[in-house]
Amino acid sequence: MAMNTRILKELYESSEENFGITVLKLKGEDLLPLVTLLKDECGFDLLLDVTAVDYPDCELRFEVVYHLYSSRHNRRLRLKVPVPESCPAVPTLTGLYGSACYAERETHEMYGIEFSGNGDLRPILLYEGFDGHPLRKDYPIDGEQPIVAYRK
Repeated sequence: MAMNTRILKELYESSEENFGITVLKLKGEDLLPLVTLLKDECGFDLLLDVTAVDYPDCELRFEVVYHLYSSRHNRRLRLKVPVPESCPAVPTLTGLYGSACYAERETHEMYGIEFSGNGDLRPILLYEGFDGHPLRKDYPIDGEQPIVAYRK
């Protein structure tokens, strides 16, 4: 895979191999330029998944995780973007990958991560009015939800 590694290295902070998959850690402001380069010049033509991980005791509480795939090179790539609890937001990838729309909606719903530029972050798995984000580690397991009228 012919990548301009000099340009790539300017856009991420660290890299490692994990179970045969390259993992890049980067800042939120570098996400869009890096993914654009990966898609246009490196052949990562599929966005497989967007999710998050909650580390409640860390300064940067959340890590937004992206899984990309190159069908041309048969390679996977994982991107990790740490974000603080005070402002859990990253730019949307909907302009590059159509599948980002639904994956970002799910991550927003489950973790409360904002995707700047995604105009449709409506709930996709839970009902309108659900209180909280159920995959956060501080979500009360025995908490009660507001009762909403059944829609026919």
